[in-house]
Amino acid sequence: MKYQKIKGTCDVLPPESASWQHLESIVHEMMRRYNYQEIRVPIFETTELFTRGIGEGTDIVNKEMYSFHDMGGRSLTLRPEATASVVRSYIEESVGKRSPICKWYYIGPMFRQEKPQKGRYRQFQQFGAEALGSNDPAIDAEMIALSAGILEQVGIKDFVIWINSVGNPESRARHREELLRFVKPIVDKFPAVDREKIDRNPLRLFDSKLDVTIDLMQDAPLLEKFLDIDSQNDFERVQQALNNLDINYKIDPRLVRGLDYYTKTAFEIKSSALGAQDALSGGGRYDLLVEELGGSPTPAIGFASGMERIILMMEQGEGSLFRETPLDLYIVAREENEREEATRLASRFRQKQISVDLDYLSRSQKAQMKEAARQKACFALILFSDDLKLKKYQLKDLSTSEQQSLSFDQIVRRIKPE
Repeated sequence: MKYQKIKGTCDVLPPESASWQHLESIVHEMMRRYNYQEIRVPIFETTELFTRGIGEGTDIVNKEMYSFHDMGGRSLTLRPEATASVVRSYIEESVGKRSPICKWYYIGPMFRQEKPQKGRYRQFQQFGAEALGSNDPAIDAEMIALSAGILEQVGIKDFVIWINSVGNPESRARHREELLRFVKPIVDKFPAVDREKIDRNPLRLFDSKLDVTIDLMQDAPLLEKFLDIDSQNDFERVQQALNNLDINYKIDPRLVRGLDYYTKTAFEIKSSALGAQDALSGGGRYDLLVEELGGSPTPAIGFASGMERIILMMEQGEGSLFRETPLDLYIVAREENEREEATRLASRFRQKQISVDLDYLSRSQKAQMKEAARQKACFALILFSDDLKLKKYQLKDLSTSEQQSLSFDQIVRRIKPE
């Protein structure tokens, strides 16, 4: 029987895995610069955590979650996003009592049962950050700067930062009434997939990617006209904070986020190079979520980025596609005593932080040299029985073909000059 990967999943093989490692290393470094510390939450949680946290009216909860019952009969769900899990941990571990502000980040897989597309899988990788405890608009700007800064560090330049305010529940309630008055007379004109959003959360119509819905919503009332004074002032302060950081952005009054927990600031970073699925990163403020999940009222903001889409842009030439670090040294040995010395030398070189590989197939010297070239090794160390008595080894620079007889310490200095 031939086994195949499940639809909507993918294998990441070398050398592509090196690009993933490169991206991950940039995320870790940028989070360190902004003083965000890593949190690792479970891959599955109780289903109720996500239905309450994300919202029962969302597509994620209604259509896309991978849920199952364990042997104890509990309903569990593979995490479709990480914010609800992060907030659950924040509450459960009483972090707010130990620190007035909490800045965390994560990297890991998420799961949504949606239509697989290029750069969009059912098991997909995300990184993101969450800051809990502050309602200062300056941290909204910091979160946007961090998200954009990671893309810039990868080398991606072709993106636009879009921002909006989705106000508070009172603002959205007033807007919802007006929006429903606009939508109800034309409800039959909407595609079925969007029509079912109207009763649950009509605001999500602004997020539709279907041309019919986009056209129908052209004259729909916008949320910006219903914002309370506090939300308006807060949004102006976010813009000022972004201006202070010299961050270019555009305001999109139609920008909404797909999760119910957002309040006030919402943002997305998009690239036209990706086609219809153009979002590289997105996030916003969720000041009510901690209380909704059983904690004390706590302001918070976060973002998440899909790593597959960033890798896809790197492969398309947007940004620097990172290749695997070359192998430092390949040891070539033929006779049994040479092979024994090769394994001892490999261990010693690795202790000196030199990457080493050697032949385990008893191949000829010529075949081993071809293998060294195939692995793009920088140097080949060729062992000869007569040289072993003198503790000298033939080091060949594979870029210049220069060959020298050197001692172990000399080889270390040649490969890793201080």
